[in-house]
Amino acid sequence: MTDRAYPIQPALEDDPRFNIGLTVDVIKVLEEHGYPPIKNGLDIVALQQALFRFLYEDGAS
Repeated sequence: MTDRAYPIQPALEDDPRFNIGLTVDVIKVLEEHGYPPIKNGLDIVALQQALFRFLYEDGAS
């Protein structure tokens, strides 16, 4: 078994890669795979939070 690649440690305190553009790209991919369109602001925030947890948090805290 190999070591996991995620979560990562951001290079900077404020990782410039984590922005609304990333979220919009993920929304597009979800829609292309047949998931319902994400239009509500609360759904966008929830998706951003899920992405943040996946990318940066290890769940052990």
